[in-house]
Amino acid sequence: MPSKRTRNMDNNAPSAAIVAPPHSGASRRAYAPAPPLAPDIEIARQVRMEPIVRVAERAGLAADELELYGPYKAKVTDNAFARLAGRPDGRLILVTAMTATPAGEGKTVTSIGLALALGKMGVSHMLALREPSLGPTFGIKGGAAGGGHAQVLPMEDINMHFTGDLHAVTSAHNLLAAVVDNHIYHGNELGLDPEKVTWRRVMDLCDRQLRHCEVGLGTRFDGFPHKSGFDITASSEVMAILALASDLKDLQERLGRIVVGYTAADEPVYARQLEPYIPLTVLLKDAIKPNLVQTTENTPALIHCGPFANIAHGCNSVRATRLALKMADYVVTEAGFAADLGAEKFLDIKCRMAGLTPSATVLVVTCRALKMHGGVPKEAVNEENVAALRAGLENARVHIENLRKFGLPVVVAVNRFPKDTPAELDAVFEFCERLGAPAALSEVAARGGEGGLELAEAVLRAVDGNDNPGASFHHLYDAALPIKTKIETIAREMYRAQGVDYEPAAEASIARLERNGMGDKPVCMAKTQLSITDDPKKMAAPTDWRLTVRDVKVSNGAGFLVAVTGKMMLMPGMPKRPATANIGIDAQGNIYGLS
Repeated sequence: MPSKRTRNMDNNAPSAAIVAPPHSGASRRAYAPAPPLAPDIEIARQVRMEPIVRVAERAGLAADELELYGPYKAKVTDNAFARLAGRPDGRLILVTAMTATPAGEGKTVTSIGLALALGKMGVSHMLALREPSLGPTFGIKGGAAGGGHAQVLPMEDINMHFTGDLHAVTSAHNLLAAVVDNHIYHGNELGLDPEKVTWRRVMDLCDRQLRHCEVGLGTRFDGFPHKSGFDITASSEVMAILALASDLKDLQERLGRIVVGYTAADEPVYARQLEPYIPLTVLLKDAIKPNLVQTTENTPALIHCGPFANIAHGCNSVRATRLALKMADYVVTEAGFAADLGAEKFLDIKCRMAGLTPSATVLVVTCRALKMHGGVPKEAVNEENVAALRAGLENARVHIENLRKFGLPVVVAVNRFPKDTPAELDAVFEFCERLGAPAALSEVAARGGEGGLELAEAVLRAVDGNDNPGASFHHLYDAALPIKTKIETIAREMYRAQGVDYEPAAEASIARLERNGMGDKPVCMAKTQLSITDDPKKMAAPTDWRLTVRDVKVSNGAGFLVAVTGKMMLMPGMPKRPATANIGIDAQGNIYGLS
């Protein structure tokens, strides 16, 4: 298959002076000093945003295919899906990363920067990302719309309420919880066991106090007492369903398949058995439409749905990805956290369900994170330590091997930070060369699209060299296998665990799921993002450990099982000094503290 790329060679083609040659040894390239960076929010405010209708027009969308949310945000309607349905798909590029550290890896920044660079080159492209959650924004991250000169805009809106999608998910989820409790209160015709109601409530904030609750306290007028609790909205099955649904009809059917609990005889009770479940679809009728925004270089971006990758499947919506593939020759998307989490779920869950086939993957690594995996504390990551970096490269090696197990080419993006030294950067390139993994320097936070040209060229070589990605791409396991076999395959192949231990609750859940014919689904692992293992304190790439599975839940509407491992919680807590300490608003209504 010939290359699909199209370019305006007169105006946007990179020159040989801009694109550095492949690295093949120490001291063979010069690393220009990194320019100083202003805070993300200041950089964002310096960008002259274009009206979203103009961005849409350049992306090939008509005015009647948009629902405007002010001058700079819009939802894309079904009119666009219908008009573009007959077009061939572009090439899909998945961006993932090494294991997360507090030093930051810059996966979203790199995804945005790669798209910016493709735009600089005149290549037909589209960017498809997840929506941020208020939980991390006010908890740890302080924002999740990229950084530096590689951001999506308007960043304040995207990081806050955006177009209300997460609030719609929260409302739909909690409406079903209210319907379940109301059904039991008014006679319980379906025989739901109040102690086996599995449908909890959600909110889009981090609040550990709400993980375990007893609801319905007071008199009978106030309801009936039973144990419950809150999860974060990004982990809601409704969020997962919204992200995987192909259209409104599919969304409604999936919502009806939700298992809300079990009878005393352990038989599942479905949302469709509760007559008022259809209004859930009504609440989500706008949320199912992808959101169109722009980057710091005024190129288009679709941002839609935001399931976490450590406790959910970590991908943007199927609808946004499919739309992007119809609109552009090359589509850049990301999967949350590292390749053992987001990428594995993207490839084994989203691609399996949506029939998607990526053409290449990008693995983001940083010298800072590599040094932390080599034993350097966070406060010392800006000091040169090549020995620790080389030790930490074992973590990158595992992720490169993981991605290759799916039959996909891998390009390593070396996301440069200002304090990275030439010796450290050289060590990373030498390592990638030994593994036969193409690597490219990425300086998109500091230089925008210009700083991603080397990466873009490397990615295009990998994509255009993969003439038939469907021939080599495959899933890690057969979804029809027994539940334990699937869990153990992921543990062994992705995490390098020696085995899996199941707590009694997990054993009971697995038995119930298989007895009720629900075992033939892919598995979504709920696992810490801070380690390949289930222990967030274990860095690099340990092999002398065993995975502990505490419970296995069914997301029947979404179409997968959730294996809860280690001490993973579906409702995160805030750190001692959360990001709320930095975020505020001035007298002119300008938000500050987002990053």
